[in-house]
Amino acid sequence: MKRNPRKVKWTKAYRKLAGKELAEDATFEMERRRNRPEKYDRELVHKTVNALKKVTEVRQKRQDRFFEARMQKAKKQQTAAARAQLEQEIHLVRAPGALEAEKLKAEKLKVAVEEPAQVEDMQE
Repeated sequence: MKRNPRKVKWTKAYRKLAGKELAEDATFEMERRRNRPEKYDRELVHKTVNALKKVTEVRQKRQDRFFEARMQKAKKQQTAAARAQLEQEIHLVRAPGALEAEKLKAEKLKVAVEEPAQVEDMQE
């Protein structure tokens, strides 16, 4: 069965397209295949191997920062969802008597605020 790799969630193509992995990074240039034969000397190979170690380290740090940024957005969404759920299901957390007491306090406060406004209207 043929499938489009950009639509199958476990493929690299999907993860890059969906923004779950780094798509473009200068460190990927080191992995590109080259079909041209090269002349090497010992010093150049030594420098290249050391550079590859450094590039791997830089890539790992960039991937970690990318992941942290993605998870920071997810954390905000999770917090908002948890807060909304808590507001909807507050009756499970607090006793029903406490909720009624809060409603009575809010009503008394409304009445207390409305009364001075009515008195001022009568004086004018």
